[in-house]
Amino acid sequence: MKRFAVTLAALTMAAPAFAEGVTTYPTDASFEDAAFAVESAIVGRGLVVDYVSHVGAMLERTGADVGSDVKLFDAADVFLFCSAVTSRNVMEADLMNIAYCPYGIFVADKDGEVMVGYRNYPEGAMQEVQTLLDEIAKEAVGN
Repeated sequence: MKRFAVTLAALTMAAPAFAEGVTTYPTDASFEDAAFAVESAIVGRGLVVDYVSHVGAMLERTGADVGSDVKLFDAADVFLFCSAVTSRNVMEADLMNIAYCPYGIFVADKDGEVMVGYRNYPEGAMQEVQTLLDEIAKEAVGN
């Protein structure tokens, strides 16, 4: 029974976590290494990172301004990018899929627990984007 529990725990740690509408993958890498891996995985597909949103720094900087002393992340960035091919495919299927572009993959560190993740997309044509994001996230964490 103990072996089963250990095996189950190991499988759970290797599997993606699903918060409502979000897929995340844990990594043993540092925040900096995970962020570099995400950017490299995006660029390695011939895509361009349009913007890196430093969400963690913004939340830390503005906490007192909004009356909070809660530290949400040690670090958190969102990499925003688009794919001409994938975007064209999903928008030819439904012009309103423009609402989902650009696509984002985040890297977050909370108390030394680093994760890479992305927002889940609706069924249908947007699953092409979700597959792309999943491939990039898995590559970044070494899966």
